[in-house]
Amino acid sequence: MTQAGAGRVAPAGVGARIASGPERIEMSGPALYAGLAEVSSFLYKQALTVLPPDVRSAIGRAQQNEPDEGARIRLRVMADAVETSDRTGLIVCQDTGIPVYFLGIGTEIPIDGARLQQALADGIEQATLRHSLRSSVVHPLTRHNPQTNTGRGVPIFHVEFVSGAPWLDLLLVPKGSGSENMSFLAMLTPAEGLAGVKRFVLDSVISAGAKPCPPTIVGVGLGGTADECVALAKRAIARPVGESHPEADIAELERLLCAALNATEIGPQGLGGATTAFAVHVEYAYTHISMNPVAVNIQCWRGERAKARVHADGMVEYGF
Repeated sequence: MTQAGAGRVAPAGVGARIASGPERIEMSGPALYAGLAEVSSFLYKQALTVLPPDVRSAIGRAQQNEPDEGARIRLRVMADAVETSDRTGLIVCQDTGIPVYFLGIGTEIPIDGARLQQALADGIEQATLRHSLRSSVVHPLTRHNPQTNTGRGVPIFHVEFVSGAPWLDLLLVPKGSGSENMSFLAMLTPAEGLAGVKRFVLDSVISAGAKPCPPTIVGVGLGGTADECVALAKRAIARPVGESHPEADIAELERLLCAALNATEIGPQGLGGATTAFAVHVEYAYTHISMNPVAVNIQCWRGERAKARVHADGMVEYGF
């Protein structure tokens, strides 16, 4: 992870239109959690405003390689939206999403998990009020909106513990409803094998069509239990575009699936073209001998995410 400017990382040419995150925080007592709230506040606005370099590159490559003139025009509109955000500091899309955190907690950094989660939620609320962000989070039955982008169970937290690490990783993915509504799970039988997995992924993306705002990043989860499989698919969308799985057979599956999805010619915004998916990312876990779970989670063309690493000495690095 690299660091640039006053505690923030942004691609070259991006205007300094949003406040910087703290470069150092106190690592004990209430000041620790107040500092983490400020980091979280910065990450939320950063994720909604500054698109990752890999996503920018994917848009550029798609413009160069797309044979369909109409699709190229739609890709240019997307690039213009990114450039406007860079120039003005406005968020790229009005959908502020539902905040999803992937936490990597090093075993060598003392942290109270409950207070950590509360601090990160406080940061989301602070950013929402500070930057007048639309609140997208509501009660599932009454539809009450507390206007904070938080609520019972939100942010969503996925937690891993990293043995021997003297740091805390915070990866924030604001997940818009258009793409999140296009989530799919199938409990296939082992007899359906890899062919069944490929068919399900292809059918899922075709049925999603234009709804998740393609070109998309398609996350695929394999194995585990039903809940773990869906979580794996969600984790997969947060991987940088173009970063293949480290295992060769999984990387080859990613390549084949991406080629198949682009052959559907759903195209940018579902209006035709050769660019339906920027990438397909697969994550897996071992599963039961009588199970073959597969899940699909889709991220829209913006691929929004922001990351911070908080070191044991209080230094904070930012990236994507």
